Amino acid sequence: MLSAPDLRGHTVLALHAHPDDEAIFTGITLRRLADAGARVVLVLATGGELGESRVPLAPGESVTRRRIAELESSAALLGVSRLVLLGRRDSGLPGWPSASHARALAGADPLALAGRVAELADAEGAGTLIHDDEPGIYGHPDHRAAGRIGAIAAELTGATSYRITVDREHLHVSARGAHLVHGAADAAAVGYGRVTAEITLAIEGSSEHLASKRAAITAHASQVDPAQVPVGEFAAAYGYEWFVRDGAPGTLDLLGNAHLLAGAATA
Repeated sequence: MLSAPDLRGHTVLALHAHPDDEAIFTGITLRRLADAGARVVLVLATGGELGESRVPLAPGESVTRRRIAELESSAALLGVSRLVLLGRRDSGLPGWPSASHARALAGADPLALAGRVAELADAEGAGTLIHDDEPGIYGHPDHRAAGRIGAIAAELTGATSYRITVDREHLHVSARGAHLVHGAADAAAVGYGRVTAEITLAIEGSSEHLASKRAAITAHASQVDPAQVPVGEFAAAYGYEWFVRDGAPGTLDLLGNAHLLAGAATA
């Protein structure tokens, strides 16, 4: 039985690098927070400009415009109260020359962007920040940048920080090759995630939460083919979301901890 806390009066700010990251890595968490009454503020650092569209674009439609429209649909499905765009540019995969673009997130001043995020968190009264971990989940330059920005913003505001990751040992056993992070890591020729013992918190969802998460992922139709997230295998690959928490337990912990080592982590 999932914990159903009353989180009215709580505000959580989630910072992500690209449209679709919010659904893939935190879709259950955001939906459960919203269902519990929390205000969810979603901040996207880039518009995912370098993600090629797998579907035809409308005449005059850019990839960025399409991806932002998909992001808005995903945010609505996940119960997001406010969506904020930082306006930086997708940096591309490790080693790509696009990282040197003047607006690329990877080359931006993390302290300046963290200041913007901190101001937003303060204005919203957000006591909890969600952001990528230091390795950027799978090493993407923009995820690494989002990790640095989020960590600094949490330090500036004193908010509880939850760093997003994936449990690679769990995925290796339960969903080998079935999570989108596998393809992303292969494309970047890097590793991904953390071992189980490094993770503080695992959040799970009901069948309804999983349905919302899958709908949010597939709302990003320009990037994700529904066949990549088949219904029959979805729970095995996407039924948990993993975090490393800095500091004492906070708002996300109130959703319950499904981590295999939860007892050891809190002892």
